[in-house]
Formats: sequence, structure tokens, C-alpha cells
Amino acid sequence: MKNVPVPAHVERRFAPTALMLGNIVTGCSVLAPAGMLSELASGLDVSIRDAGLLITFGAVMLCIGSPLTAWLTSRIERRTLLTTTLAVLALTSAASAFAPDYATLLVVRLVMLAVGALYTPQAAGTAALIVAPEKRGSTIAFIFVGWSLAAAIGLPLITFVASRYGWRAAYGGIGVIGFFSFLLLTWRLPGGLVGAPVDLKTWAEVGRNRTIALLLLITTLQMSGQFVVFTFMGPLLTKLTDAGPDAVGLVFALYGVCGFVGVATATRIVDSWGAYKTSLLFTVVMLTGVIGWAVSAGIYPLMACSVAVWGLGFASTNSMQQVRLVGAAPALASASVSLNTSVLYIGQAVGSAIGGMLFARDLLHGAGYVAAAFIALALMVVILTKPRPAAALST
Repeated sequence: MKNVPVPAHVERRFAPTALMLGNIVTGCSVLAPAGMLSELASGLDVSIRDAGLLITFGAVMLCIGSPLTAWLTSRIERRTLLTTTLAVLALTSAASAFAPDYATLLVVRLVMLAVGALYTPQAAGTAALIVAPEKRGSTIAFIFVGWSLAAAIGLPLITFVASRYGWRAAYGGIGVIGFFSFLLLTWRLPGGLVGAPVDLKTWAEVGRNRTIALLLLITTLQMSGQFVVFTFMGPLLTKLTDAGPDAVGLVFALYGVCGFVGVATATRIVDSWGAYKTSLLFTVVMLTGVIGWAVSAGIYPLMACSVAVWGLGFASTNSMQQVRLVGAAPALASASVSLNTSVLYIGQAVGSAIGGMLFARDLLHGAGYVAAAFIALALMVVILTKPRPAAALST
């Protein structure tokens, strides 16, 4: 099975940038509750743990929706598909701002993410269609800069706006940004792009590929570990260090800015180092930061520094997973990348559920050690996937 050939003139200036900005909107839509858990809890009259379930249930919807929508929409022209997805994200974010209660907000969020599950994997697959093969690795990594910027700029802004103007204003802001991203992608992404169709045979081939299975396990473990802490990072900082909203926002900013630096570095070195070595490096960096959080729990400056180190690895490792999956089996990329997004959200659901249980039982110091254990397991699996020399540059 091969991708549909795309003529060389199809690439437009700033098309990858438009795809990347769509990931900013997607990232903010997915991560928003983490930046304003306290405001959501007080505004909707629910507990912090219940507010955290917006992330857990949303992640469950995302992990189901990603492969299902990849199958149902694989024959749809990419510009139509991606712009429609962004339009839905913008509209549901605006609708969230007017939700009268927790149940309504949860339903709107599930609808938002059922459709939003499409964007990230399909953006990565579309990038592979509009650039030359030798640029695919760096272009896919660049598109994932959007998730880093969602954390670097989006989450601190969400925390800032929600703490001063309320969570409704934060959702409204995401809706406005989503609308402008929709317009830009409509303008810059070429029409007529269609990837390889996804059918049952494709899923069977993915299931038989050992390398793909191990790469998907890495993603699951990495995300499970991170979301044990990340989902409740704000309330944890408040309880452990008495940090206020601005101090919490600063930590989110450090996480995101360092994530941007990490993925930018990964983008620069992946074509020469290879995706495996780059992935190994940043997984070690991530583990170092999470261990630092666990050991320094209760000391704000050390926790903030640990989050900065952790941040260097969070987006870069995910972007390398996409690059490795595309390189491991290019003909299966539409399916494998969508499955990677699915297991990413499985990891979010597992991690946030575990984090919620620990938070509810006041096991605040234990969260960091549980997170570190998951990421240590991910590192072990990364080592198991070391490619043979002949394949080193592609996986």
C-alpha cells in the first residue's frame, strides 16, 4: 500500500506553519483543564478530582476516536478534513464558555475531542504529503512544535486568564484562536491531498509489526507517567509549596518553553542523528526531570527547575515517536500514527486516573515516584527498539 503521489508544486509556503498552528489549538483544547483545575472546581461546585476527570474522560474519547476516525475519514481530502476539525474545535470551545454546569461541559468536551482526535495524526500524515522525503522527519517534528507552544504559551495564558477573569473567558479565548487557525489553514494548505486509505488489512499489518507495537508501548508508558503529575500539577504545587496562580503559571511556562527548546533541538538533529538516538536522549532527559520533581517535592525552586528539565523531553519524545513510526513502515503511517495518538491518550487517561486517586488520598509525594517508574519502563523499551545499522536513519 502506497501513498497517493503528490506533484512537486503542491507545497505552499507556510503550509507546515499552518498545520503547526492547528496543533496549538488542539493542544490548548486538550490541555486546558489542567491549567485551571481550581477555577473549574470552584466555578462548577465539584472537587479537584472531579474537575480532573474532564481530562481523564476526554482522553478516553480521544483514544477511541483517533483510530476510528482515521478509518472513517481516510478517503476524505485533507484540507476539507483538517479545516472542518479546526472549525469544530473553535465552536465547541466557544460553547464550553457558556456551559451552565459540569455535566454540560463534560458532554461538550467529549464532542470536541471526538472530532479533535482527527487533527494531530492527520496533520502529521499530511506533512508527509507536502514535503520531500528527506524533509519529512524535520517537518513532522516542526508540526509538533504546536503542542510545545500550547504548553509554553497556551497553558500559562489559560492559568492567567482563568485566575483573573474566570474559566469561561479562557475557553472563549481558545475559541477565537481556533477560528483564526481555521482561516489560515484554509488559505495555505493545498487542496487535492489524499493519503493512503485505511482499511482492515492496514490494521492487521500494523498489528503484526513488532517495531510498531513496541513504539506504541513507549508512547503509552511515557504519557502515563507524565500525566500522573501533569494533570494535577497546579493543585500539587499549591498544596506542596503554597504556590499561587502566578507561581503555578510560571511553572507551566517553564514546562512549555523548555518543551519548545527541546522539540526545536530535536528537529535540528533528527536528520543527522536519526530518530532512535534523538528519542533515547530526550527520554533520558525527561526521566531526569521527573525524578527531580519527585525528590524535591515541597521545594518550589527545585520543583520548577525539575519541570524545566522534564519539559525539554515531553514534546521532543512525542515528535520522535511520530518520526519513528513513519520511518518504520511508511505505507502504514496513516494507521500507525493515528494509533500512536490513540495510545498517547490512553496514557493520559491512565496517568490522570492514577494521579487523581493519589491526590484524593493525599499521597502528594508519591505521585512523582509513580511517574518516574512509568518513564523508566519507557526508557527500557526505547533501548529494546534500537534499530539495526542499516535501518538506523529511518527508525
